Order: sequence, then structure tokens, then C-alpha cells
Amino acid sequence: MPEIDYSTEDQKIISRYEAESPWGMSTCVDLKECDPDLIRSAEKIKQFVNELVTLIEMKKYGECICANFGDNPRVSGYSMTQLIETSLISGHFANNSNSAYLDIFSCKAYPPYKAAEFCKNFFKAKTIGVKVNFRY
Repeated sequence: MPEIDYSTEDQKIISRYEAESPWGMSTCVDLKECDPDLIRSAEKIKQFVNELVTLIEMKKYGECICANFGDNPRVSGYSMTQLIETSLISGHFANNSNSAYLDIFSCKAYPPYKAAEFCKNFFKAKTIGVKVNFRY
């Protein structure tokens, strides 16, 4: 299977975004087999948020909320929310499966595959799933 040129895909998405002028863009990033130490660290999750916000050229609004909770072992772990001036970044980190489920939502265009690849690399995930949706 050929490698995907993410920079070309990002440019196609950004061009389409500019042409269609939707209200916003949402990217869902599902990461599997993450480094357990990274997804279980509030400090590392907050570092991730700061670096992602810089990468996609957004501006934080307030501090990152990061809480570890859950009675059900299947879903317990950290959840994170970071408001940005153009909407928000959120995520849940599932301890039981070493998975991360991230959402980047903004009414300002950004390179979704570049952002997703950053997420994968930061949490040292073995696999990734990405879905990009425009919101109208």
C-alpha cells in the first residue's frame, strides 16, 4: 500500500475548507497501543496540549483541564479539555486498553493530518485512525 502524502492531503482539506466556508472543522484521532506512562501522566498530557496548540497555530483560552477518573476499569483514565479561541481540543485516555481518543474542533482551518501525526508520535501509538469532518 503506498504511503499517503499528508501535506498534500492537508492542503486539499484546507483548500476545500476555504472554498466551502463551513462553520468549523473537526478531526477525530483514535490512537491504539500508546505508551502507558504518557497517557497516565497529567503533566505529559498538558505538555501535549501546549505543543499541539502551537503546532496548529491556535491560541489557548484558559488552562487545560485534566482529570483522572472512572469507576469502570474499561474506560477509566484521564480526560482532558482545552478551550481555544476558535473552539476546543478534548480527549480521553483509556488505561485498560492504552488508547487515546482525541478531538480537535476549530472554526479556523488547520492541517488535520499533521496534527494527527503529531498526536501519534507524542503518545508513541502503534496505530492511528483519523476522521476529518466539516461542520456546517
